[in-house]
Amino acid sequence: MLFHSLDFLVFMVVFFAIWPLLRRRNNTRWLYMVTASFVFYGWWDWRFLFLIVGSGLIDFLAGLGMSRFPRCKKSFLILSIVGNVGSLATFKYLDFGLANLNGLLGLFGFSAELPTVGLILPIGISFYTFQSMSYTIEVYQGHLKPTRNVLHFFAYLAMFPQLVAGPIVRAKDMLPQLETYRPTNEKQRWEALQLIGWGFFKKVVIADSLAPIINTAFDSSSLFAASGYWWIIMIMFAFQIYCDFSGYSDIARGLGKWMGYEFPVNFNHPYGALSLRDFWSRWHISLSTWFRDYVYIPLGGSRCSAGRAHGNMWMAMLISGLWHGAAWTFIIWGAWHALLLSLERWTNWPKRLAQYPFGRPLSAILVFLLVVIGWVFFRAETLGQAVAILRAMFSFTTEPDNWIVSRLGAKSLGCVSIMILCELYFHLGWNRIGWERYRLVRAAQPVMLAALLTACVYLRGPGSAFIYFQF
Repeated sequence: MLFHSLDFLVFMVVFFAIWPLLRRRNNTRWLYMVTASFVFYGWWDWRFLFLIVGSGLIDFLAGLGMSRFPRCKKSFLILSIVGNVGSLATFKYLDFGLANLNGLLGLFGFSAELPTVGLILPIGISFYTFQSMSYTIEVYQGHLKPTRNVLHFFAYLAMFPQLVAGPIVRAKDMLPQLETYRPTNEKQRWEALQLIGWGFFKKVVIADSLAPIINTAFDSSSLFAASGYWWIIMIMFAFQIYCDFSGYSDIARGLGKWMGYEFPVNFNHPYGALSLRDFWSRWHISLSTWFRDYVYIPLGGSRCSAGRAHGNMWMAMLISGLWHGAAWTFIIWGAWHALLLSLERWTNWPKRLAQYPFGRPLSAILVFLLVVIGWVFFRAETLGQAVAILRAMFSFTTEPDNWIVSRLGAKSLGCVSIMILCELYFHLGWNRIGWERYRLVRAAQPVMLAALLTACVYLRGPGSAFIYFQF
């Protein structure tokens, strides 16, 4: 069920109409949340409900086992990790592994090939498995007491606003919120409405308007060789994926606020980052902190030799790349960012550049361009296509500006311009000047929200699924 579909609009109206009547008692509230969330998730294919229920029951019982049999805590943690990673590997990586194994066997002269399975990838499996694992890891580490109510657990795991594309909410942050009845006030409801309106604008007006021209460029049988064309395409994709994913996170956070719950901020103007480390503290924050806390730090983090610290960081980034998709392009995307982070640690170039006049804006531009180069591997269908696009980008061939505009479309270029201006406004203006202090600005907010919602109706692009649903 897509957020920007008529089905979800009806679902949301019905859910929030009944919600005030059932939210006061714990079991009633949890049962209603679980039922609604299962309807939401099962709308695509009800058979996938068996997977999330099975995965969740393993972790729920593992948490109880850790509490009941503390000497076997590690065994229960291993059971949880094997169950979650095993289901993720089966549905997401099995065919990828078989295809690479066949290629490897071919190099050694074996002609027989192992057949691929062709399993359908359940929507959001990477998100809810990581969220479920956070529960058992926190219980194992002693940061969280296991819940003994299965409805309480599944109300956390299957909560529909963030179920299929995040943000990845930690159990220690969400389970305590779910323990009590949480009435909302006028300020929360207004903030929720603003988040939802801004999220829909970013998705249906910006991301969906950019999608057709980007898809056409990547679906073309023969890649166009103009350097400027591909730089603009990739900058467009940078804003498409940002608006698509952060738009979903904003809508999810807004829906959570309407229910009385707070989800973590998942994006913090990442294209204003002054370093690659800064970028990863702003982009998909819930995932980057998950890998930091559950992969990088347990491996030793930076509390070891410099070489091992770099190795730990590379391991986290490569796993992060593989998490995004079962393809070498995603692994190379993770390796690209690992390389950039290593170079940044060795040279400390962002701080050195910041000492010069205009060094900070130059640093932000350079970081953005390095991220854009990485997006080539993320978006390309094959490794060969990624290499061909990069070759075109750095060939520095030129075409007349009006020809590029006619090929890419004025609306698409306008969407990118709008988002650049919005990012500059929020990053340089709102956060530093504090416009929200002024009464006139606060009074204009309803007008701005009405304008956003009007644009969502009349300026929306062709509807498409959220990009991160495939992960």
